[in-house]
Amino acid sequence: MARTTTAARPAKRILGIAAFTLAVAMNAGLAFAETLTVGVTPGSLADSVEVAAAEARGKGLDVKVIEFTDWATPNVALNAGDLDVNYFQHQAFLDNAVKETGFKLKSVAVGLLPNLGLYSSKFKSFDALPQGARVGVANDPVNQGRGLQLLERAGLIKLRAGVGTRGTLDDIVENKRELQFVEIEGPQLVRALEDVDLAQGYPAHYVNAGKPEVAGQALLYSGIDDVHFAIRFVTREDNAEDRLVRRFVEIYQNSDAVKAQIRKSFADNDRLYSLPWTQAASVN
Repeated sequence: MARTTTAARPAKRILGIAAFTLAVAMNAGLAFAETLTVGVTPGSLADSVEVAAAEARGKGLDVKVIEFTDWATPNVALNAGDLDVNYFQHQAFLDNAVKETGFKLKSVAVGLLPNLGLYSSKFKSFDALPQGARVGVANDPVNQGRGLQLLERAGLIKLRAGVGTRGTLDDIVENKRELQFVEIEGPQLVRALEDVDLAQGYPAHYVNAGKPEVAGQALLYSGIDDVHFAIRFVTREDNAEDRLVRRFVEIYQNSDAVKAQIRKSFADNDRLYSLPWTQAASVN
C-alpha cells in the first residue's frame, strides 16, 4: 500500500495551495471574459445604468458605459458596431431616426418613462390662464406631439382625430382660448418658463437645472398611459437576441438599487416618472 511520508506532506500541501491559487486566478480572469458596451446620455439614464453596470460586474459581466452629449451619435455608434446597446431614446424618437437614417435598429426592452409636465410660473390652474396666453411647446415633431396631446388632455385644445402623438400645431382644430404657441428647443423650455404663461417640460430637466421644487409643481403630468415615450434599450437588428443584452436588461429591471437611483434622480418624487416594466401595461 502506498504511504505518504512525513517529508512528502508539506510538498503535497504546497501543491494544493498552488492549485487553489491558480484556480482563483483563472476564475478572476474569467469574471470579465464577457463585455457589453452601453451608450447613454447624461443624467438619470446614465446614473441608473451605472448602478446596473456595477451590479453586472459583480456577476461577471463587464459593462462599459459610454456617455454621449447629443441625441444623434448614440445611434450612429450603435449602427457602426461601437456599441452593443444604447439607452437614451423613446420609441417615437427611434422610429423617426430609423426613417431618416435607414439604420436597422430595434427596441428590445422598455426602461424608464420620464413623465411630461405642463408648467406655469404665473398661474396656479388652467382656468386662470388668460385668453391668448403664450404657450411654449417643443419645436421638434416628436416631443411637440406629446406636449400637444397633454394640452388636449388638459382641455385647452382639440387635435385632429387620430393624430395621437404625431400631432403638430397644424393639427389643432379647436383653440377656444386663442392660445399663442411659441416653438422652443426642448432643452431650452426650462429657461423659457418665465417668458411664457405655460410650457411643456420634462421634470428631469428642472431637476438637472437645480430646480427640483419646480419639477414637482406641474399643473398636470403624463403617466403610464404615455408608455410609447418610455426610454428603450435599443440594439441592431442583427443582435436583438444577444444574451448579454438580455442579461443586462434583466439586471437593470430587477435591481432595487437601480429603482432607488431613479427615484433619487427625480428628486424622490414618484409623480415625475414611471417604471412601465413593473406595471401591467402594454409597451408596444
